[in-house]
Order: sequence, then C-alpha cells, then structure tokens
Amino acid sequence: MKKILLSIFGLVLLLPMGASAQGQTAADKIFKAEVIEVVREIDNVLPDGSVSRQQDLRLKGLEDEFKDKTIDFKGVANVDVIKKNIYKVGEKVLVLASLDEEGNYTFYVTDYVRTNTLLLLVGIFVAILFIVGGWKGLRSIISLALTFVVIMKYIVPQILQGSDPVIVTIIGSLLILLCVIYLTEGFNVRSHLGITSIFISLIITITLSWLFVAAAKLSGISSEETSFLVGVSKYAINFKGLLLAGIIIGALGVLDDVVVSQIATVEEINKADPYLDRWELYKRGFKVGVSHISSMTNTLFLAYAGASLSLLILFSSGQSGTTGWGQAVNNEMMATEIVRTLAGSIGLILAVPISTFIATWWWKRRRKS
Repeated sequence: MKKILLSIFGLVLLLPMGASAQGQTAADKIFKAEVIEVVREIDNVLPDGSVSRQQDLRLKGLEDEFKDKTIDFKGVANVDVIKKNIYKVGEKVLVLASLDEEGNYTFYVTDYVRTNTLLLLVGIFVAILFIVGGWKGLRSIISLALTFVVIMKYIVPQILQGSDPVIVTIIGSLLILLCVIYLTEGFNVRSHLGITSIFISLIITITLSWLFVAAAKLSGISSEETSFLVGVSKYAINFKGLLLAGIIIGALGVLDDVVVSQIATVEEINKADPYLDRWELYKRGFKVGVSHISSMTNTLFLAYAGASLSLLILFSSGQSGTTGWGQAVNNEMMATEIVRTLAGSIGLILAVPISTFIATWWWKRRRKS
C-alpha cells in the first residue's frame, strides 16, 4: 500500500510541467507596499451622479528593489469604474511599477494584499478537517494538495502550451482519481471499483458534453475571463476544448462522492445479507442511491448557479439586450451554463446505476468463486 501511494506521489511530481503563463511585460513589476499616509482625498461627482473618491497615497515598498523606499501614488477618480478600493494607513497593497521609455517608473496601486487573510482561512479549514476527520481528514488534505498540483502544474501549463484541453484534462483526472481515492479510501477492492465506476461515468459525461457543445454551437469564449485568454499564450488555445475541460473537472468531485458512497452501500448490504441474489442486491443498493441523486444533482446545480449568479441577475434585469428568458437561453453565456449543468447532472445520475451494477457484479461474482 505504502509503495503504491509513494509511486502515485512520485508520478505527480514527475508530470511535465510546461511553461508558465506570460504575465506583465518585462518592464513592469508588481510588488507589495504599505500605506503610510493618505496625502489627500477628493470626492468627484461623475456624469451619472455617482461619487468617485480620489486618493493620493504615500507608500513604503516592502520587497524587491523597492524595499523601504517611499513611493507617491496619485489616484485617479475621473474614470467610470465598478470597483474602487478605499485604502487606509497601515494596509498592505499591490503596486504595479510600469517603466516608461525614459526609464522612469510610474506607480499604480492595483489591489489589496490578501495573502494573510487567505492563509488564515486555509489554516482554519485544515485544522477543522483534521479535528473532525482525524487521519482520514489528513489524507484528504494531502489528496487535495496533490489535486492542486495536478491542475496547476500539469493541466494549466499543458493547455497554455497548446495541448488539447480535453486529452490533458482526462489524463489529469485519472491522476487526481488515483490520488484522491487511494489516499482517502485505501488500496482495496472498494477503491478499485470506485475508480472504474467514476471513469465510466466521466466518459459518458465527456461524450454528452462534446455532443451538446457541438450541437449548441458553443465557442467556449462566452465569458469575459475566457476572452482575456486570447493572446495570453504564444500557442493557440482550444476554447471549445477548454469548456469541456471545465465540465470534466466540475463533475469529477461530485462523482467521487456519489460513487464511493454507493459502492460502500452495496458492500454493506451484501455483508448484512450475503444470500441475496444479484437482482435483489442491485435493487436495494439502487434504492439507497436514488435518494442521493436529487440532493447531489441539486448540489451541482446550486454550485453552477452560485458561480453564475451575476449572469442570472443580468438577464433578469433586462439590461443584457434580451427581452425575455426565451431570448436569454439562446445567449451563448446562458446556453453554456445550461449545457455545463445538465451534462454534469446526467453523468452524476447515471453514476448511481453504473456503480451499483459494478459493485453488485463484483460481490456476487466473488461469492460464487
């Protein structure tokens, strides 16, 4: 068991990492600074009647060549922006240093430094997971870390290098499955059956997604953040494949939960009454699994709805150029979310009979042998 887990971990570390995404230009630098003085604040009234506050700040650099240097930033207020931060003395901020043609830096305060807050939240999450879940919770933390490594060090760089997002994500999903299932459930028959069931369900989800993405003529460039990727890499990114990759990753986590629970259920029913015939065992296991379908499908829907809440509000407001939901569903942004949700849900629903059948077949086959 230990050798197998170490092999999986080693395989993850040996993944081809690919190139990192291109960031700002070589002449631009981003560094951390602290607000040491609010020099001036002016409230300017914009043409639409809203008020935009201009802040002139004095900063102290905290890193790189700007460490301990005093930096003056003159804020901008005569622009129409949705988000404008108001900074206070003592707060840490991110500063963009842009080098002009004459070799002089111009400084722009871009955002807050949120590292400490996020690290605190991560620490609370890890502590609670370990306290409640014990050693299994600790294994979950390790598998979560390995999942992050696979996504950020393999899937993302490979897509940026022009690789097919679907193929890359399928390979990455297999590695994630091996890490998550074997680390949290152990190297046993239940884990083997779970991986088999999840992979079959995932193939069905991928097939359905591919068919309906093509049928609905979705380009994969419906969202603003996706459009930002145009020109990010020197290689052409397959945006339709990127959409499918997102569906695969989104469905993977939910499938893991449903399938492992379902296989464990069939195993326990078989242990409680080993003389049940194959059909009766399947029916009883499936009956338990059906109760999971509605809740997990609702979970998947709410996850996508929550991520797309701003989009739903936009269409409901009538400000999106559509006159009703009949037109809204034909908008590519909305159609993309519908395909994403329903394709994932169908794969999730079919995972119950698939995993129940595989578990029933195995336990009854084992009894006969």
